[in-house]
This record gives sequence, structure tokens and C-alpha cells, in this order.
Amino acid sequence: MELGLVGLGKMGGNMRERIRRAGHTVIGYDRNADVADVHSLEELVGKLKGPRVVWVMVPAGDATQSTIDALGELLSPGDVVVDGGNSRWTDDEKHAEELKAKGIGFVDCGVSGGVWGLENGYALMYGGDADDVAKVQPVFDALKPEGDFGSVHAGKVGAGHFAKMVHNGIEYAMMQAYAEGWELLEKVDSVTDVREVFRSWQEGTVIRSWLLDLAVNALDDDEHLEGLRGYAADSGEGRWTVEAAIDNAVPLPAITASLFARFASRQDDSPQMKMIAALRNQFGGHAVESNKK
Repeated sequence: MELGLVGLGKMGGNMRERIRRAGHTVIGYDRNADVADVHSLEELVGKLKGPRVVWVMVPAGDATQSTIDALGELLSPGDVVVDGGNSRWTDDEKHAEELKAKGIGFVDCGVSGGVWGLENGYALMYGGDADDVAKVQPVFDALKPEGDFGSVHAGKVGAGHFAKMVHNGIEYAMMQAYAEGWELLEKVDSVTDVREVFRSWQEGTVIRSWLLDLAVNALDDDEHLEGLRGYAADSGEGRWTVEAAIDNAVPLPAITASLFARFASRQDDSPQMKMIAALRNQFGGHAVESNKK
């Protein structure tokens, strides 16, 4: 099938390549002309045959809103817009209504996989009407990991981004647990090789995971994480998860505490946040701050 892809950054560029490897045609647009296939949204839409599918992979908020507004003026009834960024699920409902008034479908898709997605595939959580999802399904199949799992039609519009938000909230708590354990091991005199303790957990233990593997990678690069400042940003989805928990009276003590720990990292050079920063860099290519002067 043909796909228009708007946004060719760290995620979008690799997604374009993976979809092409599956035999589909991808026409990509980005403000960076060096990576773009076309020079404008108008040109992108003009090169696609109807019914068109255009996937938006730009930062949440104003950038997504302006892109969807522009596509709403360019696309035709029967076309579909997919928002694959990290938009808040409440924005999805608004976008779907705006596009529906013009006969254009809308699907929201939470995408997980970071810088590893090109080779490993992307976990996909999408929401929308079944007919709209069906028009995008070949692309979902191309992006997902090999095997039976890794892709789900989570429900109606907004369900995909809500599911991805909860996924990221769980991710916060898991990273915080590894970071706290690492700091405690580093603190005591009796444990003399913390990195190898972490490595030993990779096989046969109940806490083994891909995040643990990435923690070992980070420790192999810098055994005591001395080159990192103990600072970790929050993407916003952790906050949204906690806000949704409050709205629905669902207790989330671990996820909430992990969010607050991120805030604490902005006050001091937190050892735990060195590990959080290292993990975020390992799986997502997120920027880290150097401790070197």
C-alpha cells in the first residue's frame, strides 16, 4: 500500500525504512529537506492515490494540531489520518470529531520501540473505528515485531494513546525500581561488583527484562555512571497517567512515586537518576547531561 508519513526524526525515519522493507511505498515529509521525499504537505497528498492514509509522527501539542488542521484541508472523504506521536488521548477525541465533519477518518496509535524499532519492530496500540483501522492494517503489520503479539486494536478513538500512556507510566516505575536497587548496591562496601550482579540477573530471575539488559549495556559503557548527571526529564505521559488515576480514583503509588523522583532529580545530582537517564538513552536515544566540566 501507499503511506504518507509526516515527521522523519529518530522514530519516523526508522519507521519509514521498516515499512519500505516490508514492500510498501512510503512518501515522507519533514521540515528538514535533507531527509524528506517531498517539499510540502500539498505535494505529499498529491502523490498519494485515494483512499489516502497519512501518518503523523510529530511532537504532541501545537505541532500535531497544526499538521492535522492542514491535512484536514488537503485530504478527501474516505481518507484516514493516523496520529502516531505521544498525544494526550483527550486530543484524539477532538481531532477525530474535526476530521469526521469532513468525512476523514482518524486513528490514534501509541508506538513503543525507540531507536531499536527498525530491527526489532514496534509495539503498537491503536484506537479508532474498525473500518479506519482496516485501511491502516498493512502498515501496522509491517511495523509490529515478528510473531503473534506486539500489536493491538485497543478500542475506540483515544484508546491507543491511553494504553501507551499507561505503558509509559509502568515504564517509569520499573526504571525507578532498577535505579533504587542499583544505588543501594553501589552504597554498601560488601558488594564489590555491582555491574556483574546486574548481569547475573539477566538469566533465570523473575526481574529479568529488556530494561535490565539495557541497564547492563549502560554499565558496560560507564561502570559507575560517573559521566552522567543525575537528571532525568519526564515526557509528560507520566503526569497524564497520574492525572488519569486521580480522575478515576485508581491508586498508583509506585508510578506516582517514580514521577516525583524525576522531579527530585532537578534539585540534586541524584545517583538513581543517573541510571534512569542511562536507561532512557539506551532504549529511546533520549539526551543525557554530562557530569564532566
